[in-house]
Amino acid sequence: MYSVHQEWDPLKTCILGRSYPPEFYGWIQQPHVRDLFERIARETEEDYQAIQQKLEEFGIQVLRPRAMNVSFDFSKGSPFPPPMVPRDIMVMIGQTLYTSWYIGDRSHHTNFSSAYKAVRDPLWPDCASWEEFNQLPSGIRDECINLHGFDQIKMMDPVWQYEHIVNDIRQQGNQIQQTYPWLNGAMCSKIGRDLYFGTRNYNDNVQLIQEQAVAQFPDYRNHVINTGGHSDGTYCPVCPGLIFSLRDVPTYADTYPGWEVIYLQNQGWDGLPEWRDLKLKNNGKWWIPGFERDNDVIDLVENWLGHWMGYVEETVFDINMLVLDQKNVLVLGYNELVWRTLERYGITAHVVPFRHRYFWDGGLHCITADLDRPGPRLDFFPDRS
Repeated sequence: MYSVHQEWDPLKTCILGRSYPPEFYGWIQQPHVRDLFERIARETEEDYQAIQQKLEEFGIQVLRPRAMNVSFDFSKGSPFPPPMVPRDIMVMIGQTLYTSWYIGDRSHHTNFSSAYKAVRDPLWPDCASWEEFNQLPSGIRDECINLHGFDQIKMMDPVWQYEHIVNDIRQQGNQIQQTYPWLNGAMCSKIGRDLYFGTRNYNDNVQLIQEQAVAQFPDYRNHVINTGGHSDGTYCPVCPGLIFSLRDVPTYADTYPGWEVIYLQNQGWDGLPEWRDLKLKNNGKWWIPGFERDNDVIDLVENWLGHWMGYVEETVFDINMLVLDQKNVLVLGYNELVWRTLERYGITAHVVPFRHRYFWDGGLHCITADLDRPGPRLDFFPDRS
């Protein structure tokens, strides 16, 4: 059975995201814009393959979601995002996989494309799976497929994208449970008996989240940290006693007493003038270097792919690391302070590529999801009640 109790126990099984292939972007009319996105698609998968190879060198089993592999029919509406960041919709805590966006038999009806809503809302309450959909009368199936492009809509559905992975998790004997929207791997740090949850916005109701966390996890000590966004874009517990953090985070004296906190200097995006130019047009959600002033690219992303974007300011590569075990971490680049600190703790950093992370808004932690880190649940703060 899969289990995860600590962030640094040896990683044995994980999910690695997937993007759409170059063929998906055949609907883009402007040749230079289409060429750009086809190149991004090719290079993104090349980098995924490099990351997978590095993970497998450490004996880690890598599972990947499925994604649409044909050109999107633009007449059906805006395309839904690819399964790039599995950690944003799931988290393994103990031996249970919790999902804020259900990937089991049914899926929420929120934030989908207009084409998805037009087909799924009236039909799906009668279907518990795609297999059940295939058992519907042929007339209904044909109408969905021929009039609404249901086959393409299926390939943008998390149920279909993660179906084989969900089956694997269930075969291990694990339970899958739908839970609160704020509960996912990007918002949760698992430190043995202590769970730390971030907030999506600075004005979130911290007390309510605390109450919900206690109700969900009565056997843990639960802490809510007002990160105002994904906590894995704010700080990273690398091993017992060590945290890397941004400068704008409050003290850790209460949440991680006695731990060394390394604040990284000069990591703000305001140090990138090209990004500042684009921020005025897209509110800092994404960045494709070299195309800050290309209005064709900006218009395409903002008008048709804007719902793919997160908020790239919150993801700093030195923070968004993937810990493999207590002696090895994956990072996306070099930082002298990070290197020196890791060496003090006997940890080796391994650099892997992810060239278009500024567009996809996802670091190494985001584009993966831990499924199995064997080891008992420990208590790192035994003095707590």
